[in-house]
Amino acid sequence: MRDFRPRGRHLTVVVLGLLLAGLTAGAFAAPAALSPGDMCRLRSVTEARISPDGKWIAAVVSRQREAGDAPGGNYAELHVWSVETGQARPFITGQVAVSAPEWSPDGRLIAFLLKRGDDAKTQIWTIPADGGEAAPATQSATDVLAFRWHPDGSRLAYVAQPSPTAREQELEKKGYNFIYFEENLKPRALHLVGLPAGGVFPEPVLLVGDLSVWDFCFSPDGARIALAATERNLVDHMYMFQKIYRLELADRALTPWVDPDGKLGRLAFSPDGAKLAYTAAAERKDHAESQVYVVAQGGRTPRNLTPPDFAGHVAWAGWQDADTVLYLAGEGVSQTLSAVAWRGGERRLLLDGAACGLVFGAPHAARDGRVMAMTGHAAAHPTELFVWTGTGEPRRLSWSNPWLPERTLGRQEVIRYAARDGRSIEGLLVHPTAEEPSRKPPLVVVVHGGPEAHYANGWLTRYSEPVQVLAGMGYLVFLPNYRASTGYGVAFAAEGYGDPAGKEFDDIADGIDHLVCAGMADAGRVGLIGGSYGGYAAAWFASYYTRYVRAVCMFVGISDLVSKRGTTDIPYEELQVHSGKPLEQMWELALQRSPLYHAAKSRTAVLIIGGAQDTRVHPSQSLEFYRQLKMTGHPAVRLVQYPGEGHGNRKQPGRIDTLLRQLDWLDWYVRDLKPLDGPLPPLDLSDRYGLTLPDR
Repeated sequence: MRDFRPRGRHLTVVVLGLLLAGLTAGAFAAPAALSPGDMCRLRSVTEARISPDGKWIAAVVSRQREAGDAPGGNYAELHVWSVETGQARPFITGQVAVSAPEWSPDGRLIAFLLKRGDDAKTQIWTIPADGGEAAPATQSATDVLAFRWHPDGSRLAYVAQPSPTAREQELEKKGYNFIYFEENLKPRALHLVGLPAGGVFPEPVLLVGDLSVWDFCFSPDGARIALAATERNLVDHMYMFQKIYRLELADRALTPWVDPDGKLGRLAFSPDGAKLAYTAAAERKDHAESQVYVVAQGGRTPRNLTPPDFAGHVAWAGWQDADTVLYLAGEGVSQTLSAVAWRGGERRLLLDGAACGLVFGAPHAARDGRVMAMTGHAAAHPTELFVWTGTGEPRRLSWSNPWLPERTLGRQEVIRYAARDGRSIEGLLVHPTAEEPSRKPPLVVVVHGGPEAHYANGWLTRYSEPVQVLAGMGYLVFLPNYRASTGYGVAFAAEGYGDPAGKEFDDIADGIDHLVCAGMADAGRVGLIGGSYGGYAAAWFASYYTRYVRAVCMFVGISDLVSKRGTTDIPYEELQVHSGKPLEQMWELALQRSPLYHAAKSRTAVLIIGGAQDTRVHPSQSLEFYRQLKMTGHPAVRLVQYPGEGHGNRKQPGRIDTLLRQLDWLDWYVRDLKPLDGPLPPLDLSDRYGLTLPDR
């Protein structure tokens, strides 16, 4: 058997790159620090829409289900805030999941998506803006996936798939509902329907039935729709093959408009209806939307309004007025909101997140454009509701967690260091809430997924990445924005193209070296956690870079680049924006950059967790790594899978277990330095889930 005792310098990095939320308290943290139980109590404002007159904001407030509730996603309530007074009124509350609130053009109604009843379908509902009873506005036979108000306020356009035919239903009932993989797909069809009156629901009109519509918007006069669609209803096609079409409502003529030749983001007509703004990739191999474009109504050639060599990524575009485009961008660990003339020119920086200490989302403006609603988070609080008048700093309207200031949070700072080739890398560092003067703190590295993502200098704590809980437990927490991250420009992001686990993961190792050499972290107590591509990093550090970390938590992570290509639901995305070559042209590289290939080297405790129904990173990636580690005699490996979960845990049982299990694993092997060839951490955590259970 291999020697699993610590050898010399042994680091432990924690890579979590995806979700978190939390549970039972007490034993993990000092009384004043954020506990796992506190995480279950956290609320956040996730969506915000301002009324046309700018006086009210409809917003969604999200909270995790109680441990003993029926398994499911977060509850999401509808509340309405007064812009003038800041007072909020609850509209739709309780055990509900409201989403996508939208004001009617006259401001008299608020529409939203809601599924009410276990066997019901998601429908569009409306509620009077001055309060009252909510009522369904559609009777779709399948779930409504997205909707928009027609500018005349009397109709709604929505996306839904066709309902099963009577023949299909009978075949299913008799057990003949076979799976024809990626065939007989039903499109995401676009419909138009009038509002119900007197209990009578008008028959919807099918506008687009042979394409899958992913986004759409009306021209201000309601005469046409700009829509983003693909020929096939596949998530891979949504990523890579969307095209923009123009639909004339008068005769339902659908014509191609723009082919972005890469990833496509949000569409927005100008107030005069003469132009369309949208976000998209710079080129096909660009792995994220990064640019802002505008195209004239009668034209086909878009104009790129993004500054040359822009050291950031554009994430949203809208309009300030008929001649001025607004765009939201991530620039480093901060957000910015800028304006630029639609014909081009220098941008004007309107709102700088670094200056106001806020990581804000896309603004939603009232009809006159003078007042905007937005969500935003900061190092001291999760996402809340803000209002902004175009000058000064946004004004906070919501305090969803009034108890949070009573908790001691770890000090958060931006950190920069030089990688081995001299490239400057940025990240975030969260310090322990209490440090032992006599010894250096253990380090946990949290690695984001994607890699087309980045950490912003705001609230970082989630169920899969419990950053502030870890800080309260005495850990120094490091979140690197390694090469291939967004937020630093297309060239920086492209440094991971065709080079999986290369410079990108070297940057993480160099960050660990930097913190250790600076005397900030204990080299012998390092852990790493991460999800998806961050889970790939966890597996890489458990194998190829095993000397750096003592324990990892690999969440929905990648272990085998060869089999991953054949089992993911986004093979074209993987080929065109990540690998750059078909598998037959890179067998050797794919093999050598697979953690599975290096599994026999591992001297790291490996916790592998993920959803049993993951289509993005197939569960076989976890099983392969687990089996290979076990077959090499590795004594400290565990695989836990969550039934019914996909690429990330949506329901509270899996979130609670992920949070507690990762904390246990890190404490056991990183903080307490338990021997790898000794007993594993406790398997059964059910006493700490917060449930009422029969005695053992």
